[in-house]
Amino acid sequence: MTSKEIRQAFLDFFESRQHHIVPSAPIVIKNDPTLLFTNAGMNQFKDYFLGNSVPEFKRVVDTQKCLRVSGKHNDLEEVGVDTYHHTMFEMLGNWSFGDYFKKEAIEWSWLLLTEVFKIDPDKIYVTVFEGDEKEGLPFDQEAYDEWLKWIDKDRILKGNKKDNFWEMGDTGPCGPCSEIHIDCRSESERKEVAGEDLVNADHPQVIEIWNNVFMEYNRLKDGSLQVLPAKHVDTGMGFERLVRVLQNKQSNYDTDVFTGTIQEIEKIAGKKYDGSDSKEAVAFRVLSDHIRAVAFAIADGQLPSNTGAGYVIRRILRRAVRYYYSYLHVEEALLHKLIPVLSSQFESVFPELNLQMDFVSKVIKEEEESFLKTLEKGLKKMDDIVRNPQQDRVIVGKNAFELYDTFGFPIDLIRLIAGENNFTVDEEGFEAEMHKQKNRSRAATTVDTEDWIVLSAKDGSDFVGYNDLLIETRVSRYRKIKNKDKVQFQVVLESTPFYAESGGQVGDTGVLSFGDEDIYVTDTKKENELIIHFLDKLPAEIEGTVVAKVDFEKRLNTSYNHSATHLLQAALKSVLGKHVAQKGSLVSPDILRFDFAHFAKMTDDEIRRVEIIVNEEIRKNLVVEIVEMPKEDALQLGAMALFGEKYGNYVRVVTMDPDFSIELCGGTHVLQTGMIGLFVITSESAVASGVRRIEALTGSAALRYYEEKISQSKQISELLKGNNPIKALEDLITENAKLKKELEKNLVEKTRALKKDLLNKIESINGINFIGQKVDLPHADALKTLAFSLRDSVDNLFLVLAADLEGKPNLSVMISDDLIKERNYNAGNIVRELAKSIQGGGGGQPFFATAGGKNSEGLQEAIDKGRTIIQ
Repeated sequence: MTSKEIRQAFLDFFESRQHHIVPSAPIVIKNDPTLLFTNAGMNQFKDYFLGNSVPEFKRVVDTQKCLRVSGKHNDLEEVGVDTYHHTMFEMLGNWSFGDYFKKEAIEWSWLLLTEVFKIDPDKIYVTVFEGDEKEGLPFDQEAYDEWLKWIDKDRILKGNKKDNFWEMGDTGPCGPCSEIHIDCRSESERKEVAGEDLVNADHPQVIEIWNNVFMEYNRLKDGSLQVLPAKHVDTGMGFERLVRVLQNKQSNYDTDVFTGTIQEIEKIAGKKYDGSDSKEAVAFRVLSDHIRAVAFAIADGQLPSNTGAGYVIRRILRRAVRYYYSYLHVEEALLHKLIPVLSSQFESVFPELNLQMDFVSKVIKEEEESFLKTLEKGLKKMDDIVRNPQQDRVIVGKNAFELYDTFGFPIDLIRLIAGENNFTVDEEGFEAEMHKQKNRSRAATTVDTEDWIVLSAKDGSDFVGYNDLLIETRVSRYRKIKNKDKVQFQVVLESTPFYAESGGQVGDTGVLSFGDEDIYVTDTKKENELIIHFLDKLPAEIEGTVVAKVDFEKRLNTSYNHSATHLLQAALKSVLGKHVAQKGSLVSPDILRFDFAHFAKMTDDEIRRVEIIVNEEIRKNLVVEIVEMPKEDALQLGAMALFGEKYGNYVRVVTMDPDFSIELCGGTHVLQTGMIGLFVITSESAVASGVRRIEALTGSAALRYYEEKISQSKQISELLKGNNPIKALEDLITENAKLKKELEKNLVEKTRALKKDLLNKIESINGINFIGQKVDLPHADALKTLAFSLRDSVDNLFLVLAADLEGKPNLSVMISDDLIKERNYNAGNIVRELAKSIQGGGGGQPFFATAGGKNSEGLQEAIDKGRTIIQ
């Protein structure tokens, strides 16, 4: 069977057993602060297990894109080194939400594996939870008895809490699980060593492929377990491992999940993949794995960046670049060339990549090219380190970590280059720096969250704020949270008029009135499906009726900006082309920001045309129609959907002229476009590879912007004292350029005179031509020009120039190449030492370096220090 057939057989099997097939959720998580990425199939169903929302279907089946490269589940360093770890992988899953339980889950697992996929029963082992006396958890007798109906008892193994009790995190739904393992060894190997001895022992050929989790408990903050009101089944089968077993391969990378990509790499690199443990073979595996994670994350809306989820994607991409640069010896961008193969392979199951193939390819190419330049700088940095060791031929931990963190060098590459230069690496120091960074990251993101105190059985997912901004309601639950040193409280209401941050729109603020006590709502966010209100304190009495009142003016201004954002996107498509797609947005009361796919800077004319179109739609005073309808009907109408968003079967459609703007949107909007008043673009810039950003104002903010510009124009006219300020400015610019040329000419003449004077002041010390002088020059560039001019005229030169530049002391050190080689001088090290005299610091290259400081009185002392070095 091909991988495509295997995936479909799984879905068909459970669909025939009344499971509804649901699409994969985006790989990037938008409304769960505990996760950056979808790392398990259950993530999109978390609310059903928590009881925060009611599932539309009691039974579902899917294949879910997952990413495990951060936090608790971090397999990155193993990927490519072995044959079965991956960054992105597919998780096949079948789910029961309070419907069937252990009997059906176990029976269907067995029937699918042995009758549909024809796996030899003699190769199968299963595990069940042995219990945990400390927690009072019993042996899973029910699962054991169900397995006995299908498999010999010698193949049912008892597993401990680590392997057979699944938990979502430190808190949340959990329960015993039953794993299914396949022994892929040869018949002779299986006779020699029993398979049961190798289960959960990290043997590369005895692998877990499926886990049946039986959700029965909820883990509370204090560590205790609470029985869930309903029992659920949550299963996950590693698709890549299943395909490996069914295609009888020894490695996941030998299956048709990866062979197409590997063959394309072979063509590009001009090398053959041999499946060995060599660095070259590891590079093939790294590339074929990493390109999937990077491509699908970008397709789901996560661009590479320096923070959060974007940083994780950038790290994965750079790890792949390092491998093809170092071990396949490819020195130009490679990864982006694999996108066509990948998008074709997954077109029928994850179509979002194929729909954005050009955009994803261009983003990856720009990221690759940028990092290849950084990699070259890293190699130069490495060269500087081995030329100037700080200890006895040891690369200290701090330098090794800088190469790893800033320049993207893996530690094994650092070891390799070090060994070639007869250096060693301070491994302990490197690990210490790595540990410090991890602690900093944890400290920056750790939030201490207490358990919910539940006051009402009614969930807090009832949003009424499209029509009502003032209602009476009750608190359904609340809890205390601590982020660093700040203590806050989260409150959930039975129903709420407060809009939770979503789709780029900021959360509402306002007031909760508990009798005579008013508590300010500082923000509103959504955690899974719960609408959470943030308060700095709790009322004296939290039970009883509460009046919830949204800040009307902020909501209104936010609505102006949100409706204008829809008009802006439509106008951009009209002016720039249909390729324009939203890649991020901010809709606040004060400003709107819109990020979109486009690979060129917008011209002034294009920006003006977009402004004109949006303002024309505002003046038309179009009725903004908002209706709910089935998602498929909305897409057939031509409604724009955002890549990377998870939409339900019913969606909210916002229309402003059906021939101009139709979008799926859950945000708040004006009733008619005329309410927006005015629209003005204040800036257009690049924000990431292939992504531009527009910032704009609406309503009274736009009016104030124009008023300020008019006022500035009047002031300029008055200062220029002319009827034609533009002509007056042009004359002023021309005159300024003329004066600059005259100044430059005078500076050249002054520099020549200084050079002549300094050549007469050369001191010969130990065979070195030393020049150390204070000079009067206007800026650092002039100082640098003089230094290089002297270097061209004097052999064996050791130069220290000191100057007071606009009240700030400055030093320049220039050293001839011969002195660098023969006497091991380094201008960068020397200038750092001299800079102590002026209370400053600096650096540079071995032949030229500069420093700045605070104490001009120390300039002569710095010159004298330079003289002392060579005496």
